[in-house]
Order: sequence, then C-alpha cells, then structure tokens
Amino acid sequence: MAVQMFSQLVRLFDELRYEPTAKRIRVLAGGDTVADTTGAVVVWEPLRVVPTYAVPAADVRAELVPAPAVDVPRKPERLREGAPSVLTPSTAFGAHTTAGEPLTLRTSAGDRVGAAFRPADPDLAGFVLLDFDAFDWLEEDDEIVSHPRDPFHRVDIRHSSRRVRVERDGQVLAESSRPVLVFETSLPMRTYLPRDDVRLDLLGPSSTRTACAYKGVASYLARGGADLAWTYEAPLSDARELTGLVCFFDERVDVTVDGEKRPRPVTPWSD
Repeated sequence: MAVQMFSQLVRLFDELRYEPTAKRIRVLAGGDTVADTTGAVVVWEPLRVVPTYAVPAADVRAELVPAPAVDVPRKPERLREGAPSVLTPSTAFGAHTTAGEPLTLRTSAGDRVGAAFRPADPDLAGFVLLDFDAFDWLEEDDEIVSHPRDPFHRVDIRHSSRRVRVERDGQVLAESSRPVLVFETSLPMRTYLPRDDVRLDLLGPSSTRTACAYKGVASYLARGGADLAWTYEAPLSDARELTGLVCFFDERVDVTVDGEKRPRPVTPWSD
C-alpha cells in the first residue's frame, strides 16, 4: 500500500527530531559573537513544525547559568484541515516541549534570560538550544531571519499562464493570466500577481510585518481592517522573482483558477 509522505511527517511531530548541518553558524548579541561553530544541529522540539539551532556548549562564548522556569503561552494551530494541531513560530521558541534545563546566557550585552536550553535527551548531550528570537544569526556570512531553514522543506517558484481571479464579498480584487506560483512544503499553493493586475485602489497599507526564513520580510495590504495580501519589496536572494508581486491569503478571499473556484484552505492564517 502506498504511503503519503505528509502523513509520515505528521507521525513524527510528537518526537524530538534533529539533523546535523555542515554550515558554520554564528550567534550574535549586541554585535558580539556568543557562539561560533561548525558543529551545530537543526532541532525540532515535539509539536514544532519549524526548527531552531542547537550548538555545542563548548562553542558558546558566554557563561551559561540556570534560569527560572517560565510558562510561555502556546498557540496550537493546524497546518491543514484534518491535520493535528502543532506549534508554529507564533508560539515563541521559549516554549519548550521536551525535558531539559532552561539557561541564561551572560553576555557583554547583558543577560539573555532563559534564551538557552539544555535538552535532557542523550542524543543531544553536550548541546544547548538557543532561542532564535533572542539573537542575530549568520549562516556562513549571510544573515538569516525568522528561523533556521528546514533541510527537508522546499519552496519552488514557477511562472504560469493559469487564469487567476481574486474576489472578496463579490468584489473583484485581482485578475491575471501571468501569476507566479509558489509551491511550499505543507502549505497551499500561493499565487503571486503583478501589481498591474491587482486593484490596489481597493486595498490600503497595513502596519503588519512578518519574516519568512525562505523569502524575507513581508509587508501587508488590507481592506476593511483585515490583512488580505502581502508583498516582498526586497526578498531574500532565493526569492528575487517575487519582488513587488502581490499574494492574497487564499484563506480570506475567494480564488478562481482557470474557471474553477478553489476551496478556502484551513491553515494558521484562516479567519
């Protein structure tokens, strides 16, 4: 009997998972290097769908001292309909789901309270997880944002001639036959549209900003107080083809592709 790969990934969400990386990882606090290593591992704590880095404690250039346990709020979400609830980056990395010891890093830029975590798992003995949001990060000489990239996650960008129509409450917001389609592991297909094909007069700027590890920092467009679309004005190098294009939340608008209305997906971004 054939096995659908996503179902196998879901089966592992409850496990503590890790994968070595050959990248040189540098961790900065206030411009000072607090870790520099070529021995890091990518770690997914149980229920986490995006990873963080664990580095050898021997490569940490700061004092590690016990930190008080803190109850960090968790926000379980579904990646898709029928899938179990998981923890996305909307739940801070300080919310740990495996046994271990919280630690504080004492750096020249001040204490990073609870920003490190020593997991109790024997396969990760000698490593400490570092809270991605508490530091600045370099892979080799390139800055990374949001979280480490998942080595098993793909983002494919493809030009298309499919006919796309976007509506909200019966109002047409965009029509295009030259979308750029993004296929990303575990997420719905996204349709990025040229600005000339979008009714920008019906949308206004939003104060929302988010960061994607694969694409960069996004700004948003809203209508009626709701964020409906986003754009990357200066995306990361791997996503340069998306520069200035507009992508609507399929979860919040009605999208028709080649005459077929697509169901609104159930994701963490659903209304």
